[in-house]
Amino acid sequence: MQIEVVNPGDSLWAIAKRYGVPVDDIVRINEIDEPTRLAVGQALVIPTSDTVHRVVAGESLWTISRRYGVPVEEIIRANNLTNPSQLYVGQRLQIPRQGAKRTIEANGYLQPSSEEKDRTIVNETAEFLTYFSIFQYIVEQNGSLTPPKDEAALAAIANTNSVPMMVITNFEGGTFSSEKARAIFDNAEAKQALIDNVVATLRTKRFFALNVDFEHIFPEDREKYNAFLREITARVHEEGKLASTALAPKVSATQAGRWYEAHDYKAHGEIVDFVIIMTYEWGWSGGPPMAVAPIPQVRQVLDYAVSVIPRNKIMMGAPLYGYNWTLPFTPGGKFAPTLSPKAAVDLARDVGAYIRFDSTAQAPHFSYYDNDGKEHIVWFEDARSMQAKFDLIKEYGLRGISYWVLGQSFPQNWVLLEANFNIKKYK
Repeated sequence: MQIEVVNPGDSLWAIAKRYGVPVDDIVRINEIDEPTRLAVGQALVIPTSDTVHRVVAGESLWTISRRYGVPVEEIIRANNLTNPSQLYVGQRLQIPRQGAKRTIEANGYLQPSSEEKDRTIVNETAEFLTYFSIFQYIVEQNGSLTPPKDEAALAAIANTNSVPMMVITNFEGGTFSSEKARAIFDNAEAKQALIDNVVATLRTKRFFALNVDFEHIFPEDREKYNAFLREITARVHEEGKLASTALAPKVSATQAGRWYEAHDYKAHGEIVDFVIIMTYEWGWSGGPPMAVAPIPQVRQVLDYAVSVIPRNKIMMGAPLYGYNWTLPFTPGGKFAPTLSPKAAVDLARDVGAYIRFDSTAQAPHFSYYDNDGKEHIVWFEDARSMQAKFDLIKEYGLRGISYWVLGQSFPQNWVLLEANFNIKKYK
């Protein structure tokens, strides 16, 4: 597979001819609705059998070597490079055939909605996922659970070779509740009831694993949360199932803030089977415009995480969405709406915007004016930004990737995921 960026004047016919592949294959893989209209700057996945890398700004033979898992010397030899230190933007390099692909786990959070939509999401993505995390079973202060309407999703998952993961949260009133988490930690009877209810649900609905997503916990409840995780993990293991947690994206053990302080990376790495780190939402709907998951910030989190958690227990979070901000940004103003990567490209095409790629954040973005004369900026994900994330998984030797959230159209992601990795299956 290759990633090709559309230049001014490019057509699908010209790109297909350049690579010697059928136009229909490019249309199908990228789910292009209007083949005669492309957005300038749009990234396309090209189904080629040979690997040819086009050099972009800031790359070196070392970074290219690391991306493909091929020694620098082999790239030099395959391309007869006389001066390996002098690459130029746009240069095409033949990459020698890679060895065996790494096997990783892949998780996708699924928010049940309608029966038809849930079945469609499962059927379209099951081959690419180890787990479907059903979001969410809401914990109540007396230890009971308020479940989602997940019957259709679970029935669909049962007919695939993926497995379901139960997600419990301390959600209340549209957000995460510090008070609800404390009520569970401080009430032995409620805590025991919760653990019993979770185990019963794991059994009756045949969940393969548990994901504890407790957020915004009071900082002083850190050890209480650790103790709760030890108790519930022990019971989950007695059932022969896996336990995991969702972690805020910390860069140090002392990072301040209610989202971070009670998440004890080292303890979670010791207690549960794996963790899912929420390495996204730097750019968020209520904040200033920026990439949702910029690579330098993700790398900072991973640098800390691997220092205290075994690498084979870390799943890196990745977003399947972007945001459309109206400018100028005003703190406390109207939240930016979410849009899928495919919808972002279609919007850029329709408004005639030029999609640019931030080489530092490793993320695409574009600006435009709406019919009312208001300026917008859109940051989203594309094939290039996802490949950068896959490269991090390889570089850090992580357990795998976890997507938030399924249901957003992003066909290129799944093609590239399959090209980069084998996905572990438990059945």
